[in-house]
Amino acid sequence: MIVIPVIAVGGFGLLIGSFLNVVIFRIPAGRSIVSPPSACGSCAAAIRPWNNIPVLSWLWLRGRCHDCAARISARYPLVELGTAVFFAVVGWWVVTGVSTGSTTGLGSHGGFGSAAGIISVDGVVDTRMAGAATVALVAFLYLAAVSIALTMIDLDTHTLPNRIVLPAYAVGAVLLTGAALLAGEPERLLTAAIGAAALFGLYLLMALLYPGGMGLGDVKLAGVLGLFLGWLGWAPLAVGAFSAFLLGGLFSLVLIITRKATRKSGIPFGPWMLGGAWVGIFGGEAIATGYLSLFGLA
Repeated sequence: MIVIPVIAVGGFGLLIGSFLNVVIFRIPAGRSIVSPPSACGSCAAAIRPWNNIPVLSWLWLRGRCHDCAARISARYPLVELGTAVFFAVVGWWVVTGVSTGSTTGLGSHGGFGSAAGIISVDGVVDTRMAGAATVALVAFLYLAAVSIALTMIDLDTHTLPNRIVLPAYAVGAVLLTGAALLAGEPERLLTAAIGAAALFGLYLLMALLYPGGMGLGDVKLAGVLGLFLGWLGWAPLAVGAFSAFLLGGLFSLVLIITRKATRKSGIPFGPWMLGGAWVGIFGGEAIATGYLSLFGLA
């Protein structure tokens, strides 16, 4: 039964991935993401609906425009496919965490992670907890979509647009508040607020101390990631925050060793912040427990 909803979420991800291609291209250019309709970048011919099916249309057209035969970048179907896979993984993480009562699925607060969280003693589905899990799923799917868009944009332009980052505060706060209240876990809101303030403050301090190495876009994104990580608990917050610097540092070191960059090279940090956050989301509890166990503290 778990496979069906995961596949459905992945299919939804294909559609979102198609929309993200528009977001990635238009927002850095300051253009509307709703109009005009999508068109070929070479001949400006409007893309027909049947030529705009995620992944399949690109394969059917062999990566070329239907009207002028200009090449269409393979990045478009890759973003669509990548979003589908990412969404399916998030769906699997939520569904398996809920169905097994795992504390690693939706954090360590309780509720979601209790054996009776979704299924009651007599086997009846708890609709309140099911609703909470659904809202949480929407919240983290939204974060997944934002993560893909910001990663691609930062790699392309070294910017993290306010048009994406700032609304994420409001959307994340509303969805996570709803999920916490439905689950009867208002304490999640406190750790979420602390997480947002802590990461925002940390990155702001680094930006002030080292302006060339940390931008205000990173500072604003840090608050969003702290909100989601803190909502899950202290372990995901700590692991997610640390992983960003570990991943970014290792990548920079590889570039320096291979002489593809120097210590003064500007390297986008947004993708590593996002990657580190997802390490904390998916594995924060397990990683923290494993680390503490090395010192006999777990």
